[in-house]
Amino acid sequence: MLKSIQNKYSLILMFVFLFAVQCSKKEETFVKSTTPKDESIVTLTDAQLKNTPIEITSLSVKNISTVLKINGKIDVPPQNLVSVSVPLGGYLKNTNLLPGMHVNKGQIIAVIENPQFIQLQQDYLMAKSKLHFAELDYNRQKKLNQSQASSDKVMQQAQSEMNSQRIMMNTLAEQLQLVNINPKNLNSGNIRKSVPVYSTINGFVSKVNVNIGKFVNPSDVLFELINPNDIHLNLKVYEKDLEMLKIGQRFSAYTNTQPEKKYSGEIILISKDINTDGTADVHCHFEKYDQNLTPGMYMNAEIETETSFSNALPEESIVNFEGKDYVFVEEKKQTYRMIPVTLGESENGFIQIKNVEDFNNKKIVTKNAYTLLMKLKNTASEEE
Repeated sequence: MLKSIQNKYSLILMFVFLFAVQCSKKEETFVKSTTPKDESIVTLTDAQLKNTPIEITSLSVKNISTVLKINGKIDVPPQNLVSVSVPLGGYLKNTNLLPGMHVNKGQIIAVIENPQFIQLQQDYLMAKSKLHFAELDYNRQKKLNQSQASSDKVMQQAQSEMNSQRIMMNTLAEQLQLVNINPKNLNSGNIRKSVPVYSTINGFVSKVNVNIGKFVNPSDVLFELINPNDIHLNLKVYEKDLEMLKIGQRFSAYTNTQPEKKYSGEIILISKDINTDGTADVHCHFEKYDQNLTPGMYMNAEIETETSFSNALPEESIVNFEGKDYVFVEEKKQTYRMIPVTLGESENGFIQIKNVEDFNNKKIVTKNAYTLLMKLKNTASEEE
């Protein structure tokens, strides 16, 4: 009986012990499962390190230029932009101009027809004939007056008529020249109803606003011509940045459609007038003209404003994840930590580091940094 009681007691003690051990294991498992894993640490095995060779470096002092990034558009000074019109108007009889075509100074770019041209030539020839008659009459009256055969009044009237006809003829001559008719070459045998329109500059056609057969008024602009010799870039610079700019400073510009194609030049004029939007106009001249640059085209520009020594890293050290920049720092052999980094300007493959204090005396990964990022994020995804 006593032995039976002892056996039961021993069995109870054994169950109590097993239960306590099991609870201890569960508690340990629970504690382990609740311990957070550092998701900024990545460790490579020997095999991974062999396939992904890692190179490290430290912050180094580099000469980094501060670059001012601004935008503007292609502009042409008024003296290089020509609006072609016909002072007396008329019908466009002929033209072969298209936007982008090159024109030479003195080249016929259009022919205008107008019955008014005929009337103008007629009036001029008649005024010229009347002037000749008035001159003869004046000379006759002058001789008669000298011999006392004519009064001073008659001679003065003849002189007045001669002067009036001369004024009339000269006025009509100027009107003829406005429509490109040379009055000196005009006679009764070469009166015409159409006149040529000439290009006044060497350049190219910017706009064509008319078509053949259309009637144009004196105020209408038929064509717009551009002399590209002084085409320039008009940049909009905020007032706070003006002090960093000076005449002769170099710039590099590019369009949104072809950012890889750079156009260089220099600043030629800095406006002293601040616009209502807080910007001032900075005029820049291109080093070499390109016919693809047309007035009104928007461009981005970069201007190196100053050069200073800065702590920098190779650009390949930087990785970007979810819109933020990071670098990997060596914690110990084959183990690396991802740390946020604040970037500045870049030049010649190096980029300025602003939060320098976070990387003092630390080794930073320069080669295969993105491979470490992929390994880190893939490992985190698998453990989830």
